[in-house]
Amino acid sequence: MSVVRTEDLLKNFNLELVAGKDGIHREIKESDISRPGIEMTGYFRYYPKERLQLIGKTEMTYFLELSEDAKKDRAYRLCTDVTPGIVISRGMEVPVEIIQAANNSGTPILLSPRKTTRVISRLTNYLEAKFAPFTAIHGVLVDIYGVGVLITGQSGVGKSETALELVKRGHRLVADDSVEIRQEDYDTLIGNSPPLIEHLLEIRGLGIINVMTLFGAGAVRNFKKISYIINLENWDAKKQYDRLGLDEQTMKIMDVHLPMATIPVRPGRNLAVIIEVAAMNFRLKRMGVNAAEEFSERLTKVIKKQDDREF
Repeated sequence: MSVVRTEDLLKNFNLELVAGKDGIHREIKESDISRPGIEMTGYFRYYPKERLQLIGKTEMTYFLELSEDAKKDRAYRLCTDVTPGIVISRGMEVPVEIIQAANNSGTPILLSPRKTTRVISRLTNYLEAKFAPFTAIHGVLVDIYGVGVLITGQSGVGKSETALELVKRGHRLVADDSVEIRQEDYDTLIGNSPPLIEHLLEIRGLGIINVMTLFGAGAVRNFKKISYIINLENWDAKKQYDRLGLDEQTMKIMDVHLPMATIPVRPGRNLAVIIEVAAMNFRLKRMGVNAAEEFSERLTKVIKKQDDREF
């Protein structure tokens, strides 16, 4: 999980630091953003002071109608020594009481010219991405016809060589060797490459190649949602492989179960084409077209007709 500080918001968003510059290094520990509406009335019993606060037009209008003493009291209680920052939307003028309380406590006051809903949406998305559960998996991630396919398997099975062939066929490389994965929602996994090896591909006997330099910017992506997993394994003559595609395999990564297919590897098999077709077939299944189930239904009908004839 990344460490997010208030100064990161200043770097990544169109925000102006109005007061409390001594606290810009404070750590933001939650993705939730609080709007201190009820706190403006004086009720601070459950004030989530450790969260980023956002004051919109409604809260500010109420605050401006308070008496001078009430304004000072609310500002003092809003600006604590652990509050990572208070964002004020719509470019509204910041009251003197809030500026004074912020400077005294070192609570950063950040001014945004955007509407309140827009500010909440962008900040929440940013913080949720930063605080998302994270893991790393040995494999290759490729964007094939819009489907994020994670290719896994033992070292030396041919993952990188297959990815190279897929790139030559017009698909896009996201990550090779190590795929960093973060869970951005209950069922959404986003994969990307570590910065050190971004856009690089390792081919045994050839070395490291830069995919973007060789094939152009259209051959790479910085990140991609993982939708399907292809597991490559060396051919085992004693093992019974699925020949119809009726068995639904899944693989659990963090809290998400992803559909998976196991493809045996042996000389003469064009893995790139097989994986490409697997991605297209996966898209068809999501659209409601399942060739394996159609074949099974046809076979059932044929068997039923033969049984009817015998009787």
